[in-house]
Amino acid sequence: MELYVLFYYLDLIGVAVFAASGVLASRDRELDLLGVIVVATLTAIGGGTIRDLLLDRHPIFWVSDNSYLIVISASAVATVVYLRNFPPPGNAFLVADAMGLSLFAISGANLALAAEHTPLIVVIMGAMTGVAGGVLRDVITARVPLILQRELYATAAIAGIAVYLMLESIAVPHAFAFGTGSLTVVTLRLFAIRWGWHLPVLRQE
Repeated sequence: MELYVLFYYLDLIGVAVFAASGVLASRDRELDLLGVIVVATLTAIGGGTIRDLLLDRHPIFWVSDNSYLIVISASAVATVVYLRNFPPPGNAFLVADAMGLSLFAISGANLALAAEHTPLIVVIMGAMTGVAGGVLRDVITARVPLILQRELYATAAIAGIAVYLMLESIAVPHAFAFGTGSLTVVTLRLFAIRWGWHLPVLRQE
């Protein structure tokens, strides 16, 4: 039960961080407060909603537990208040997105693994949970989705999920596997931003 509670709070932290990234993406789009909260909500629960629909998990997580919506609203309002009084750090949006990506990718993989799906489905569901909300955020705020940019993005999520699955397969403590997988995702993503890491680009002469 204690481990379940830990993962639940990590999920809420991921929701709060992704909601903040939604606000940061909206800050120069001249949206009112309701519009900002809508973007933050789509960012925070978009991927998890698609995952639950595909895995036939009902009711969807935020319908059965309204704490997610409360955390999203609180995070969005707090971020708006902060931005009205202080300028955001230079890479705040990318760092917040990387943290949300790491927590959501591994939590999505954890749910799919608990439902005894194959490793391929676990990877797909985890990556979708981490990536889809950010794609919705970027499309709505008229940005090129991060998943389509050069630096490692979905690849970082897939690599972290692979590490998580490998550790689970050798029966290491579940919390350690979860934490190491999340750390792998955020580390790869931040290094990719800093050093411009990307997969080989297909070019036709």
